Amino acid sequence: MSDKGCCDSVALVIAYVIGYVCVLKKGYQDTDTVLSSVTTKVKGIALTNTTELGERVWDVADYIIPPQEDGSFFVLTNMIITPNQTQSKCAENPTQASICTSHRDCKRGFNDARGDGVRTGRCVNYNDTIKTCEVLSWCPLEKIVEPPNPPLLADAENFTVLIKNNIRYPKFNFNKRNILPNINNSYLTQCVFSRKTDPDCPIFRLKDIVEEAEEDFQTMAVHGGVMGVQIRWDCDLDMPQSWCVPRYTFRRLDNKDPENNVAPGYNFRFAKYYKDSDGTETRTLIKGYGIRFDVLVFGQAGKFNIIPTLLNIGAGLALLGLVNVICDWIVLTLMKRKHHYKEQKYTYVDDFGLLSNEET
Repeated sequence: MSDKGCCDSVALVIAYVIGYVCVLKKGYQDTDTVLSSVTTKVKGIALTNTTELGERVWDVADYIIPPQEDGSFFVLTNMIITPNQTQSKCAENPTQASICTSHRDCKRGFNDARGDGVRTGRCVNYNDTIKTCEVLSWCPLEKIVEPPNPPLLADAENFTVLIKNNIRYPKFNFNKRNILPNINNSYLTQCVFSRKTDPDCPIFRLKDIVEEAEEDFQTMAVHGGVMGVQIRWDCDLDMPQSWCVPRYTFRRLDNKDPENNVAPGYNFRFAKYYKDSDGTETRTLIKGYGIRFDVLVFGQAGKFNIIPTLLNIGAGLALLGLVNVICDWIVLTLMKRKHHYKEQKYTYVDDFGLLSNEET
């Protein structure tokens, strides 16, 4: 029984070294992590018709802010517009800190970091029922309202983005890009990524990206959010280079916990400035909501190398040397017939008897 158990243990160690370490985990290979660069180009047209701006067509120069980022891009999907602001005086928006009853409540020159401007020291009418402190600011002040629902740039779901990803494994002097050798100009001008029909196309429709992450584009576009485009390059360089291709996955990165929905989504403010014929400076303030897409690249490459091969074989041989020790310990301490095994394993020599026989 003990010999069979030890043989089974030896077989298990050999199966571990050959099957798991060498074959499954490719322990015969040296590895390197990926170096990557990403550039993006978005295309699409959207039409809006608002009270503040009227009928307007939005193109790439309008809704991609800023034009270039490192490994990411932002698409404007919704906005709150405050037009025709000028440097002037107006009543603050009502808050616990800005509501007043007399001029004494408004300290002249006070600048609240969370307020709307620099106070003039006057308490003025905000409306028929509320008085607030007057400020020097860009007036009229930004409207405190919820973003439009449905979003103004609902057509953004049909925008497409070309993602160009160049990767390098410096240890193996290996370079590749996600525009594969079999892709030509005619195919690139008409393809859109589809996991079933066009898995190698580097052009993605924004709605498809969001839906693959099990999200609804129109819902997400109201307050904005952050999406991750994950590109994984796992390459076995002992195989043909054509087998080294990118794998795309998508997931939402920002928090959307319904029980903790304070300050949801993604937004920021920007302005467009103008000067009238009389030199007066005006601006249109836009609080923009949208989706930020972060392109995240992961990967590891492996190639045969004699050093890790010998190291893993040596580790396997060391495990084989421990098999007998472990088997003996199990049999001598845990088996029911451990005393019988101990008698058979060890032979006791009577040194005194041997010496007596030699003397005679």
